[in-house]
Amino acid sequence: MRKRNTSRIVGAVALATGACLVLAACGSTEDTGAPGAGGGDGTGKVGVVLPLLTSPFWQSYNDYVPRMAKAEGVDAMKTVNSNSDPSQQITDINNQLNQGVEGLVVAPLDSAAIEAGLDQAERKGVPVVAVDVAPDQGKVAMVVRANNVAYGEKACRYLGEHITSGKVVQIMGDLASVNGRDRSEAFRSCVRKNFPKLKVLEIPAKWESDTAASKLDTLLNANPDIKGIYMQAGGVYLAPTLQTLKSKGMLKKAGQPGHITIVSNDGIPQEFDAIRKGEIDATVSQPADAYAKYGMYYIKAAMQGKTFEPGPTDHGSTIVKLPSGILEDQLPAPLVTKDNVDDPKLWGNTVE
Repeated sequence: MRKRNTSRIVGAVALATGACLVLAACGSTEDTGAPGAGGGDGTGKVGVVLPLLTSPFWQSYNDYVPRMAKAEGVDAMKTVNSNSDPSQQITDINNQLNQGVEGLVVAPLDSAAIEAGLDQAERKGVPVVAVDVAPDQGKVAMVVRANNVAYGEKACRYLGEHITSGKVVQIMGDLASVNGRDRSEAFRSCVRKNFPKLKVLEIPAKWESDTAASKLDTLLNANPDIKGIYMQAGGVYLAPTLQTLKSKGMLKKAGQPGHITIVSNDGIPQEFDAIRKGEIDATVSQPADAYAKYGMYYIKAAMQGKTFEPGPTDHGSTIVKLPSGILEDQLPAPLVTKDNVDDPKLWGNTVE
């Protein structure tokens, strides 16, 4: 991903960090616990484990990590890339623990498999903050994640408001991830409840671009009358989807006869460009900058022994308690369309 001048980091990063220097003044982010037994001051080394670096979203997040760590006063080590391998991710966590980190910020690849790594950290007394994906089980100080149910619902409503009837496709993520499950079920349920004249066809693509391309090609051969597409991850699905449509002569610009209405997830610059060109119609933006910022914010607090309660935060989000008992800070994720694509407030995934 092309790096730009850091003076224009926007979106959630523009929130004044000084407003929350004292946790007791921040609503649900109030410190409800004393410093840990070790008298932690949050100055120990922090390991940062990435799920992959083949997606522009994760490339953007990776670029934000060091600068957000510096801004939050966190001594973050060089990031580790698990290369889309859940087993490798557990090994990466163990390696970080063996290097003596006092905190971990991890973006889980598999909501169930990550429990093994979380258990390792708990045994060593090392707090963990999960980013982007909530674990099914295990101990984490906080999950920093946008509301993925809202992703699916916003995509559903956009398509439903622009397509009166017909077939729509959702290109799903990995259903081993709570993100993939949340987005898929939310989209499916929303269509069923609110837009019964739409027929949903599904492609399980496991966050893999090649899988998305081949399965979409097969599906379009059997269903050339597709009217809408929901891509659950523009970072991996945008290019193969547009290439597949173009190869079949089905990539028509918005406003032209035969245009397929397309909604994506991520909010990466490539999606914004595609919206401007009329190739896709909207995306639900994931705030890579805010993920990095609040991942660092919460790991520092956890290393200091601080805890949190459900409720609204001072940064426009809400902390909720998941069915597993884990706390999650659900960051807002706006819908980006041609009407607001040039609003700098929505550029959270662009490293400027």
